[in-house]
Amino acid sequence: MLLSACAKRMRVSKSRNPSASLPSPANDAQSGILASVAVYHVYILASPSAVLYTGVTNHLERRVSEHGQKLLSSFSKRYNVTRLVYFEAFGNVRAAIAREKQLKRWRRDKKVALIEKTNPKWRDLGEDFHRK
Repeated sequence: MLLSACAKRMRVSKSRNPSASLPSPANDAQSGILASVAVYHVYILASPSAVLYTGVTNHLERRVSEHGQKLLSSFSKRYNVTRLVYFEAFGNVRAAIAREKQLKRWRRDKKVALIEKTNPKWRDLGEDFHRK
């Protein structure tokens, strides 16, 4: 079965989880260098009625869980935006924030086209976090 580009990126970002692969400071003299490696994600969540929310985070799995549990913004609570439908990974926080701002300026139809290019069925990509 072919995986969408988003699903492929999700596998890459999960396998490159910086906190999972970093050694403890006691075990590695280079841990200071490795600790500076980080992954940031720009993501789009959708509600069942297709309301969209765009955000940026340094821990995608945790942030999607927080939205799902309604622990974050009143917007996500009010509009029930809990399904992860799109994300991009960045190694630089400034690039991630710039991309988030760019996506937030886009009209809805352009965001929908971006989502449907990699996730045409609007599948909840966050479900992959819980698969082993």
